[in-house]
Amino acid sequence: MTKKKVKAGTLPASGEVGAHGAPGGDNSSAKTIKATLMKSAIGAPPQIRATVQSLGFRRLNQTRELPDNDAVRGMLKAVNFLVAVEGIPYVRPKRSQYKIWRKRSDKKHQRGH
Repeated sequence: MTKKKVKAGTLPASGEVGAHGAPGGDNSSAKTIKATLMKSAIGAPPQIRATVQSLGFRRLNQTRELPDNDAVRGMLKAVNFLVAVEGIPYVRPKRSQYKIWRKRSDKKHQRGH
């Protein structure tokens, strides 16, 4: 009986056994990134909120182990002012990066005062 080589990242053909662990099992060979939601996404644009939600964050100070790939790294870079990544120091922004900064007098004049 001959063994067939299976490319990494492809599903095994019918009748072949895959080299992956059981569902829900711990796959220690895969690289992961630990990220923690440090600041709330309240007041952020919908795109930022959607990114935080797609990373799997539901509450403040929640830590997630995410797969280490380009897509996740790009999402973490987009919300780096809200999320702390293990190994990279988190610098809390002095003011919100996603809000439009206006003087108080501009706001009052828009309301008609």
